[in-house]
Amino acid sequence: MAQDTHSENAAGDSRVRVKHSRPQERYEAYLGDEYIGYLDYVDEIEQVVITHTVIADRFSGRGHGGQLVRHVLDDIAPTHKPVVPVCPFVAHFVEKNPAYASMVAQISR
Repeated sequence: MAQDTHSENAAGDSRVRVKHSRPQERYEAYLGDEYIGYLDYVDEIEQVVITHTVIADRFSGRGHGGQLVRHVLDDIAPTHKPVVPVCPFVAHFVEKNPAYASMVAQISR
């Protein structure tokens, strides 16, 4: 079942609406009614693997990707499942936002 929620960027001038489609394992981001990007994941039994994040070029650099990732991590947190950030954007977000570091599973290579 899809779920809509909102988050606001630091400037307060644009709202990102996030729609979660569990069957597709995807979170979609919108500004108003305009689709601006998505985050794909795989919900495994013991962890959540975040595979890909995309924000349309014309919306990039405005913090919308960070809003989307923050929403997704906040949504996953109550499950207590570790997150595997295969997506480099998400990995970078966690590096810059250490409050989320405890959610991240260590990847052995």
